[in-house]
Amino acid sequence: MGILLALILPLVAACAGDGRTPLVVYSPHGRELLSHFEERYEADHPGVDVQWVDMGSQEVLDRVRSERANPQADVWWGAPSGMFDRAASAGLLAEFRPTWWDAVPASARDSAGRWVGTYRTPEVIAYNTDSLSAEEAPRTWDDLLAPRWRDEVLVRDPLASGTMRAIFGAIMWREYRATDDPEAGYEWLLRLDAQTSEYVLNPTLLYQKLARQEGLVAPWNMPDIETLRATSELPVDYVLPEDGTPVVIDAIAVVAGAGQPKEARAFVEWAGSRPQILEAAREFYRIPARTDLPADSLPQWLREAMPRIRAMEIDRGYVQEHTPEWLRYWDRQIRGQGREKGY
Repeated sequence: MGILLALILPLVAACAGDGRTPLVVYSPHGRELLSHFEERYEADHPGVDVQWVDMGSQEVLDRVRSERANPQADVWWGAPSGMFDRAASAGLLAEFRPTWWDAVPASARDSAGRWVGTYRTPEVIAYNTDSLSAEEAPRTWDDLLAPRWRDEVLVRDPLASGTMRAIFGAIMWREYRATDDPEAGYEWLLRLDAQTSEYVLNPTLLYQKLARQEGLVAPWNMPDIETLRATSELPVDYVLPEDGTPVVIDAIAVVAGAGQPKEARAFVEWAGSRPQILEAAREFYRIPARTDLPADSLPQWLREAMPRIRAMEIDRGYVQEHTPEWLRYWDRQIRGQGREKGY
């Protein structure tokens, strides 16, 4: 896929084929959301041809980094803010403050103006409703380590997934804060590895395997499971962990050296505007990062969910700095080794 995209994107960006200006958007938001907002943006901006490329959060960061000398994307839309922090520190993002900048808390935007939050994403524990009731499903992150869930945990491969990186990073931080030692976090991940039936390559496979009972529970994110519940008949629901959950700031940015910087800025301005943020909440179960939206403008599901979300306290700077190191250790010393090491 990477070689093919590298060959195709320069040709795509060079010519939209119908006289419109091409705007290339890299995003992990998924085909349904991206197609929906492509149509809306092009209706509002008939001279623009939005060309999105859907891939995992880590894949976006890797691609933007590898294309630094010759950027192919104009906009990066979606991924945990820590990934945007790393990209900003590497000079991969352009400074731009949309008009709605001040409607987002300072904690949900880059102090130098290189990225800004669009959505807040709580992480949850998904489960198969044909096999489990809400009362039977794990209620906390630590519940996933109980003997009941041996061979029943499905995990999206964290090396490509911003969601799983956020969950692993939050657990590592929780254990480090309690012990002043990363070993406690590594032990937790070893115990989870021993419970895991499979590390799944992409979200679609995760949903399918969970629905087919190839695993009964899976750590994942709330908006995606809410969307599944509303738009499919898959037997999937979720629990908001009672011991708290990482709430990820999902961001957007203009790529440094973008071929269409004016259109990129216009897209960022539009994507975070009130109508589009509310559309994302109503149609795709995204939780706005903006804090200036009247409560009665928010969908009922969100007004009901907000009181149940207990955000974990996380040192974002520390977690951002150490997550690459933690994930390297996990890949080399933990993945597939939990049972071999006696867990």
